[in-house]
Amino acid sequence: MLSKAKILLIYTGGTIGMKKDFVTGSLKAFNFSKLLQRIPELKLLDCEIETISFENPIDSSNMNPEKWVKLATIIEKNYDSFDGFVVLHGSDTMSYSASALSFMMENLAKPIIFTGSQLPIGDLRTDAKENLITAIQIASLRENGEAVVKEVCLYFEYKLYRGNRTTKINAEHFKAFTSPNYPFLIESGVHLKINSDLFLSSSKGVTLQVHKDLDTNVIILKLFPGISEQLIDAVVAIPNLRGIVLETYGSGNAPTDEWFLLVLQRAIQNGIHIINVTQCAGGSVRMGQYETSSALLEIGVISGKDMTTEAAITKLMFLLGQDNIGVDFKKSFETALRGEIQE
Repeated sequence: MLSKAKILLIYTGGTIGMKKDFVTGSLKAFNFSKLLQRIPELKLLDCEIETISFENPIDSSNMNPEKWVKLATIIEKNYDSFDGFVVLHGSDTMSYSASALSFMMENLAKPIIFTGSQLPIGDLRTDAKENLITAIQIASLRENGEAVVKEVCLYFEYKLYRGNRTTKINAEHFKAFTSPNYPFLIESGVHLKINSDLFLSSSKGVTLQVHKDLDTNVIILKLFPGISEQLIDAVVAIPNLRGIVLETYGSGNAPTDEWFLLVLQRAIQNGIHIINVTQCAGGSVRMGQYETSSALLEIGVISGKDMTTEAAITKLMFLLGQDNIGVDFKKSFETALRGEIQE
């Protein structure tokens, strides 16, 4: 008889870990070690749950690469003792964190599921209970003694997504996230609808590698009609800048003004990697499809294809932090590492 799955619940901060003071109406953090008292339904799950919290839980607006390394280290230290990990995180930067962790955790053979809520656990209409209970249930799924999910995911409002495919789309609705270019992995209803053919495949017998070197000398630049030469000149002149995620129009289109292309070309010649991603809510960059993107292709801009901005910026940090990335950075970026891009 198989033993119960052991799940480690990691609280980083965010609304889900708050409770409402019904006298003042304000939100305040509660002792997360007393989670079972707040959600007695967790006792019905067929798994063992342990909790750990950041010493100083943070608002997700304060999330940064240093905290990602801290989170990855917690998982690394507990990796052999648990069957799955559920990360409770503020929703604002959850897609960034899920994307970053997906690149940092190589050869992952267990689930890391990010979740959170729009309303605190103690609120009458909270979405926290469903998100948390189902995230734990999915993290504990096993088949033939192995985890069913073996990647970094994000669970919110009845759907499990690949983490590095998600983006936050709404600040008020319970359906706060979407995965614009990749289908959901699991849908929660009366039963769990599992699309196992969409999961990342994993190699057996390989050891988890945790990459903790991230280069933050990167920037996101969103194009808009009227963007000036002075502005782009100032951006590419930032000291120690190594990479730019350029949010372009439509399928990767940008101005064809001579000054614009010369500034970007000069930046690339100076060793700055420029990644082309679309501003659109969905779809893919197709450089060369229109004249307005052909010039970018010719000067060496890298295609982000169908990646989200969150995945592009964190992958850029990750690759720039690796010493052994090799000479062909473009090929490395345009190759799927953790299912974040369509090849």
